[in-house]
Amino acid sequence: MSPGDGVLLEARGLVKHFPLSKGLLLSRLGGSVKAVDGVSLEVREGQTLGLVGESGCGKSTLARLILRLIKADKGEVLFEGRDVLKLSHREMKAVRRSMQIIFQDPYASLNPRMSVGAIIMEPMVIHGEGTKEERRRRAMELLSLVGLQPEHFARYPHEFSGGQRQRIGVARALALRPRLIICDEPVSALDVSIQAQVLNLLKELQERFHLTYIFIAHDLSVVRYVSDEVAVMYLGKIVERAAHDELYGHPMHPYTLALLSAVPVPDPRKERERRRIILEGDVPNPINPPSGCRFHTRCWKKQEICTEVEPPLEEKVPGHSVACHFPES
Repeated sequence: MSPGDGVLLEARGLVKHFPLSKGLLLSRLGGSVKAVDGVSLEVREGQTLGLVGESGCGKSTLARLILRLIKADKGEVLFEGRDVLKLSHREMKAVRRSMQIIFQDPYASLNPRMSVGAIIMEPMVIHGEGTKEERRRRAMELLSLVGLQPEHFARYPHEFSGGQRQRIGVARALALRPRLIICDEPVSALDVSIQAQVLNLLKELQERFHLTYIFIAHDLSVVRYVSDEVAVMYLGKIVERAAHDELYGHPMHPYTLALLSAVPVPDPRKERERRRIILEGDVPNPINPPSGCRFHTRCWKKQEICTEVEPPLEEKVPGHSVACHFPES
């Protein structure tokens, strides 16, 4: 699709395998970790794409491939119609103004030797934006925007709580007025009450600045609250994608059904009546994923074709795609 279709970012066939080359034993074993294995997705301008899945399924690796923080083995990442994977370092630096990230760990993502003001101004310094006084004024505005005070400008990260640190991370991500922000599990390290505050802040900022988000999480209730569309990832591949109401109301893939069955329902009567799906076994080894459908080793609906033929991600109903030979009707 072109930018005229409202698509800001499109990934096509992204692949990233990490070779096992470190250590005597691993080098003898050979092979590679298939972290991302042929992922395609698109994100419409001004909307939020939620990306969910178990730990280790490749969500964060996919985010870093999109931002070109790590090099892809194959595939394309089209931002406003341009393949960022083919840009020179100078061209990519200009694109980075429009593509930013909020990291998962607010304790590790901020330099402890820099003041809050210096952290927020650093992107502006790197990109040569404004004078020193203009950068300082912009940093003060961003602090106020994310709910912090001007006196926080000269303080250091260790003086703040986890929620406050994540607000500093949000302010830093906004410093260059980006169009796309990847939120890599931005609330998973926070208390529930603080999670709600940060999520509401992100939604307010999106409406105010017409931001586009890719929101990565393993908490399905959080993803439902913030997302317009949801993509479910399993073992390096996307297995289902739909608008959030459609996916939560009519899940088709057995893996999505199992994930949703684990989300608590606030109504005790409905909670008692629900069927809880317990998946047997562990996630297969990404070094040697199963043949056919990668979920078949844990799926209660599997048949012989599931072990032999990999199901493509196909649109079963308008706007709802699933990679399964026997999806829920």
